[in-house]
Amino acid sequence: MITALIRSELPRMSGSLRKVADWVLADPARVAGVSAAELGRRTGTSQATVTRFCRALGLDSYQRLLLELAREEGQESAEGEEPRPLGPEIGPDDPLDTVVAAVARADLQALRATTEQLDLDALERAARALARARRIDVYGVGASGVLALETQARLFGIGCEARAWTEVHAAETSAALLTPADTVVALSHSGATREVLAPLRLAAERGAATVAVTADPRSPVARAAGTHLTSTAAPTGFRHGGFGTRHSVLLILDCLYARVAQLTYPRAAAALALTAHIADDHRR
Repeated sequence: MITALIRSELPRMSGSLRKVADWVLADPARVAGVSAAELGRRTGTSQATVTRFCRALGLDSYQRLLLELAREEGQESAEGEEPRPLGPEIGPDDPLDTVVAAVARADLQALRATTEQLDLDALERAARALARARRIDVYGVGASGVLALETQARLFGIGCEARAWTEVHAAETSAALLTPADTVVALSHSGATREVLAPLRLAAERGAATVAVTADPRSPVARAAGTHLTSTAAPTGFRHGGFGTRHSVLLILDCLYARVAQLTYPRAAAALALTAHIADDHRR
């Protein structure tokens, strides 16, 4: 989705490009009746800046931007969504129904955008690396640390030797002990988190297969990994950065989990069968 792409590119945009991005995101529907020159005037920039904005998104023209916005609008209308009654921001006085609608809308858009742009070849490479790994390290701090623990729990539950590391000294110690038989998963919204980048680079030096999940495919973490998967931001008021990508990253991790379970079916099925009774036992 084009609005999700604009949000993901926003941190890398200069001041003038950001003005155009903010104006478009504030109300994408109104762009339909505005020329590139007029959009430049309304944002206090220029037609040339609008053209550069389109190119920064990988679009060949302003007309392509209009087409992508119209396509997204049409898709939402076809699915029964009202045409953009809300923005992503939540104010301190907004009623609860507005808060719920804004959060749900942002998350659904992020999930749709993640699915549309997910590189299936990269996903397959990552899943196969995890499936054949002797041992799996997962690196993440802060909000990504919570997701690292979730990744550990999912993979461990299907028989993978997975361990999450959320502290840099412990992560680097573990990375130093990896071999080419191992695989690393690095989680970082910005792709520039030093506590994730350091053990990732060390793991690569040790010959381990490396997978990164970030919102920025041009970031240091993404470039340091052998395989990269791109998450999509779903910001709302009070929820930005890593928290805004949580559902997108969880979707990617769920896809990895399901594919690894397929690739290791006998082991995964046996692990699930052996542990199926545990939750029921604790309900008594």
